[in-house]
Amino acid sequence: MFRAVKRLLHLQSKASTFLQCQTPKLYFSTLTPTKRRRSGQLVTMKLDTPEFRALFTPELEKLAEIFKKYDYELRIAGGAVRDLLMQLTPHDLDFATTATPDEMKDIFEKEGIRMINMKGEKHGTVTTRINDKENFEVTTLRIDVLTDGRHAQVEFTKDWQLDSNRRDLTFNSMFLGLDGTLYDYFNGRTDLEQRKVRFVGDPVDRIREDYLRILRYFRFFGRIAIEPDSHEKTTLEAIRDNAGGLAGISGERIWMEMKKIVVGNHGDSIVRTMMDLGMAPYMGLPSEPYVEEFVRAYARGSFLNPQPATLLAGLLRTKDEMYTLNKRLKLSNDELLTGLFIVLHRDTEFDSDPIRTCQDLVCDTIGKDNKVKLRITELLKYLGRKDLLHRFSAWDLPKFPISGYAVLESGVPRGQKVAKMLYELRQIWKQSAYTLSSEELLSHVERLKDKL
Repeated sequence: MFRAVKRLLHLQSKASTFLQCQTPKLYFSTLTPTKRRRSGQLVTMKLDTPEFRALFTPELEKLAEIFKKYDYELRIAGGAVRDLLMQLTPHDLDFATTATPDEMKDIFEKEGIRMINMKGEKHGTVTTRINDKENFEVTTLRIDVLTDGRHAQVEFTKDWQLDSNRRDLTFNSMFLGLDGTLYDYFNGRTDLEQRKVRFVGDPVDRIREDYLRILRYFRFFGRIAIEPDSHEKTTLEAIRDNAGGLAGISGERIWMEMKKIVVGNHGDSIVRTMMDLGMAPYMGLPSEPYVEEFVRAYARGSFLNPQPATLLAGLLRTKDEMYTLNKRLKLSNDELLTGLFIVLHRDTEFDSDPIRTCQDLVCDTIGKDNKVKLRITELLKYLGRKDLLHRFSAWDLPKFPISGYAVLESGVPRGQKVAKMLYELRQIWKQSAYTLSSEELLSHVERLKDKL
């Protein structure tokens, strides 16, 4: 209990530091017992599809036999069930069981099954590798006893509905038996069929248990919903009233979700909704994001497979805003440089020779040519220049024929003057459409010495 209280105080302190210049009210959940059974009625059905049958490798059959032998229930859980109901092949299989971690370790040791990565044991997860071919993560049914807005203290249970209670969205709260029986306590299958994205029970309670669920809601909305504005009013109100809780979520986790949102289905509508709900300041974005520019960029270039940082830059007006966002989200260096490049060059005039404009951008931009070229291709995606994108991608900048050593050999003193001379020669090379040889370029050195 003491550790949980300490964690809550840390989150509140972190939020206060981040929002020194912000005035919106923060909403943090207290350490709240969550053991109560939420209203739900079990609905079952049988699933028998090619995608489901394809899961049964010899390794999964072996896993199922072990749990059956020792009289423990084993079911597929969460996202894999959702995907199977959508006739998709799951990328990952997560399993839930009535066996505790100690009981799982005992039966795996008896059966001579190798266990790996024991770090998840304190959360109830044991990972096993069967036939040295396939890994399986199996997690004991759990109850969130105490929550602090991101993490939870759990205890184990054998009650499948109590575990279902602790999950975020209805279609993520289902289980699937290995005999094909679907166990649905909160109408997840119906919501999935109707393309409805709903929290399990009260949206306010689910959000205050873990504020990252706000972003997960929007990510899944992009994946599931057909109509871009089909949010339920109560859900949006819950998000608006609790948006401040995002200040306690790490930037890395926020960026992990936002990467999928900005380039995903309905990305323009979803981001506009998020900004309207007042989420921007808690995510490192300016209080008045450049929403209209983002919407234009999404409409022009989302079909060209842009990087997430490319479209995210549409929400920013200046490079200072980009640096502020980076401080919060901890972007990679390439993501930061891409975002900065977009902000600085999105108003570039592509004249009668647009390829030459792109080539000159490569020449004038600091950095390795291949990296700079990638940033320009992202700029073209941002601007929706599909025709120009293919032409530019096929072009390679010739190697600049002059080295620093050649400049020194021509009598330019060491230091800043070498860099300045290389810059001037590179401009002359650019004006020649990248055709001048090293000898032709070096013939300009004497004239340029006086200029330097």
